[in-house]
Order: sequence, then structure tokens, then C-alpha cells
Amino acid sequence: MNQHDSDTDTSVRGRITARLSAEKQRVLQLAAELSGSTINQFIVQAALKAAEDVFAQEEAFRTIRLTAEESERFVALLESPPKPNDALKRAMDKFRKQHLGHVYSTP
Repeated sequence: MNQHDSDTDTSVRGRITARLSAEKQRVLQLAAELSGSTINQFIVQAALKAAEDVFAQEEAFRTIRLTAEESERFVALLESPPKPNDALKRAMDKFRKQHLGHVYSTP
């Protein structure tokens, strides 16, 4: 069996250990019993649910959803951006001064 085969073989198992106080262990044990599962099953399911939530949240931050009209406007602005107004010029001057240590004059 090569390395790739072992990565996809579902019979290969990993192990995760955790140290926690006796009180926290009692809480997890009770919750597991109330849900009708073992403490191991309960912890694995809870951890997997938390992982899915993290992935979903990360995906939401990386994804921009636009309507067709918003998409057209976005592309049009990329192709023909508006000229910087005075407020944008002041903001860029302030940014350059604070982060670059000097100010380039904006046209």
C-alpha cells in the first residue's frame, strides 16, 4: 500500500487526546448520555460540527454574492473607475503619512 492509499483508507484511524478537569469530563459524560451516545462519539460529533461551522464562516468571508445588476455595475466600475474625489485623496494622504512615514502629493 502506498502513502496515497493510506490517506484514503477509512480503516486507518487517528487518535486525539485531551486533558480536562474532572468537572468538565462529568459535564461531557452527562451530555453524551443524554444524547444517547458514548463520550467519544459525543466529542467527535461536537468537534466535527464546530469544524463545519468554522468552514462555513470562512466561506462566507471569502465569497461575495452579487445580483446580475450588481455584477454588471462592478465590472463597469473596474473597466472605467471614477476619478478620486477630495475625500479619497485626503484619506490616501493620511494613510501614506501614517503608514509610510511621508506624503506623496495626490494629483
